[in-house]
Parts: sequence; C-alpha cells; structure tokens
Amino acid sequence: MDKDILSFFTFSDPNVRYVVIGAILLTATSAVVGTFTFLKKKALVGDAVAHSVLPGVCLSFLVWGEKNPLILIPGAFATGWLSLVIIDYVRANSKIKEDTAIGLTLSVFFGIGIFLLTIIQKSGNAAQSGLDAFLFGQAASLIGQDLIVFSITAFLLLITVFFLFKELTILAFDADFAATIGIPIRAIELVLTTLTVLAVVIGIQAVGVVLMAAMLITPAAAARFWTENVHVMVILAAIFGAVSGFAGAFISYTAPSMPTGPWIVVVVSAIAFFSFFFAPGKGILHRLLVSRRIRHSMTDENILKTFYNLGERDGNFEESRSLEDLLALRSFEKEELLSGLKRLSRDGFIVRSPSGYAFTTDGMNKGKRTVKLHRLWELYLTQYLRIAPDHVHDDADTIEHILTPELEARLEKLLDYPKVDPHQSEIPY
Repeated sequence: MDKDILSFFTFSDPNVRYVVIGAILLTATSAVVGTFTFLKKKALVGDAVAHSVLPGVCLSFLVWGEKNPLILIPGAFATGWLSLVIIDYVRANSKIKEDTAIGLTLSVFFGIGIFLLTIIQKSGNAAQSGLDAFLFGQAASLIGQDLIVFSITAFLLLITVFFLFKELTILAFDADFAATIGIPIRAIELVLTTLTVLAVVIGIQAVGVVLMAAMLITPAAAARFWTENVHVMVILAAIFGAVSGFAGAFISYTAPSMPTGPWIVVVVSAIAFFSFFFAPGKGILHRLLVSRRIRHSMTDENILKTFYNLGERDGNFEESRSLEDLLALRSFEKEELLSGLKRLSRDGFIVRSPSGYAFTTDGMNKGKRTVKLHRLWELYLTQYLRIAPDHVHDDADTIEHILTPELEARLEKLLDYPKVDPHQSEIPY
C-alpha cells in the first residue's frame, strides 16, 4: 500500500497522471460553469443535459465506429444542446411547466440512448467495448488523447467565463436588470447553455451521465454556504470540485475495485454536507445556535419585564421575587424560567437571595427598556394602524425584542414622547 501511495503522489505511473489531471480538470471546470447554473436556479438543467448526451455518443459511434473523444464529443454536444432547445420550446409554447418539460425530455432522450446502446452491444463491433462506461463513468480509462481534448475544452470554458463573468453574474441574479442596462440576454443565455452542455459532455467519461448533474451543481451548492461573493463562490466551487476529483482518483487507485466517478461524487457530497451543517453564517448548526441564542434572549427579556411589572404593581423594584411570583404574573415553563434566571444571574442582571431573586441596576434598566418598547409599539399600532387596544399585546410582545435603538428613537419622536400606552399604563423613560 505504501508503494501505491508513493507512486500516486509522485505521478510515476503515466496512467495515474492521466486520471488525476483529467479528474481535476473535469470536476473543477464543471463546478465553475455549474455555479452560474445554480445561481440561475437551473439545477435540473444539468441533469437533463447529462442524460441527453447519451444518444449523441451512441449515434456518433454508430456513424464512425470508434470511441475517439474527438468524434464522440460533437455528437454528445449536439443532442445535449438539442434537449435544452426542446425544453425551452415546450415551456414557451405549452402549459407545461419547466420542471415537467425537463423530466419529459430527460427520460425520452435517456430512453433513446439506452435503446441505441443496446443496438451497439448486439452489433458485434469489437470497438464498442467500454462504451457503456458513459453511463456510470470510467475515469481510470482516460488516456493522453482524452486529456488533450479535455484540456482544450476546459481552457475554452474557463476563458469564456473569465471574459463574460460580469454578464453571467448579472443574468444569474436579475435578468430584467441585465436587459435594462443593455446586456444581450438571449446571447448570454445561449453562451451559458453552451458552456453547460460542454461541461457535461467533457465530464461524462469520468463520472457518467447518471452522476454528472451532481458534479455540476453540488460544488456550487456547497460553496454558496461559505460566501456571499460570487467571485469567491466560483473559486471555492472550483476548489471543491478539484479536491473531489483528486480524492476520488486517490481512493480508486489505492482501494481495489473502487470506481473513480462514484467516489468523486461521494467526496463532493461529503464536502457539501459538511458545508450545509458547519459553514459559518449559513450552516444548519450556526442557524440552530443563533435561533437558540435568540430564544434565550427573548426569554431573558421577558423575565426582566416580569420583574419590572411586579415592581410597578407593588411600587417596589428592589423586593426579591419568588418563582411563584413570576409564574403568577406570566406563564413560563418552569424549566425555561429556571434556565433564564440562571443566565441572568450569571450575566449580572439579577441576584439570588434567600427569599428569591432581585433586580440589579443593569437588570432593572434592561427590564425597563423592554417594557418601554412594548408600550411604545402598542401605542404605534393603535394610533397609526388603527388596531384596537385589546388586539396589540401579542404583536408588541414579539416586536419589543427586535426594536433597535434607532427605531426606538424614531418611535419616540413619531409619537411625541408619550407618557402612557393605550391601556393608560405609564411608559417609562
């Protein structure tokens, strides 16, 4: 195993060089083009093209009788491009929605491709051996000639994206705005369609028609979780694609009977799942933590508001309050209340005494502000939105937690620094 690993990383075996470089080229360039397809919300288009290139591959082989990529790629490109034309035509000239048109086109073209592949396999042509690898990919069969073709195609894809980056970005986010500023929408869409088809065509030999859609969209989906910048997103998608290509080739080389294409997809899927859960800002774990922090903050402010309301009722803000006092005025879950009191005590907003819990100065100020915002918002709803006073409490109970100091100042000025709320309760300043 050590020898195999050393041979892989030193590229001493020509076949290793072809497979690794080819896999990286295919996955990285597919990811770059797939970024714009993903941003344009056309993820299913890649799947349609991937399944539609199979009949083109088979027709090219039937006509020329050999598996030369220079012969197969034009045929694959033609049927892939034709599938997108048909999808657009059906969507524009019928009541069928785009996803339905994609599903119909995908299945029809793929069915024709399987039919032609069956004919080829029964034809007795010795050159057809390995042609079925286009279904599931066979990156290990890449040779120097394939690498030259892929390198040229990858260069064309990348150089086109580089020079049309601005136009592709604007089109992906706002086609109407692009048309307003004079960008030729149809021409750029035509270019993006062509790039997508080319990316799929050069990738099918590595991962196959079944898995190619994953290579087109998954790196872009993963990259989207890490950044808001399109430039960074494209670079990250290319890196994720290249890493998956390299890792897939490595696993396939060091583990017997492990196909390269499916492992490439497994690796990029693992990267995507890691991004979905752990990316800062947008990852599921981060969102859960933020949601938990917001819930805790709202609970804490409600507890302090309850302390303040009890102080108003009794005319004594310094008196200690028991759990029963707090639960009698506002409905809390007991565990939630105890957890909130523990946090507030830790943060210095309340102190625990033998008879219960009492405000600190900071806690009183925070509770006072929460009450103030609640009552200001109730007054705003009744005066400006004409909502009945007995219908504003629940809304104010939510909004009070998200009003910023800037909005607070605007509310005070708009309402002319009112003294009481709609229920004639004093608004504390």
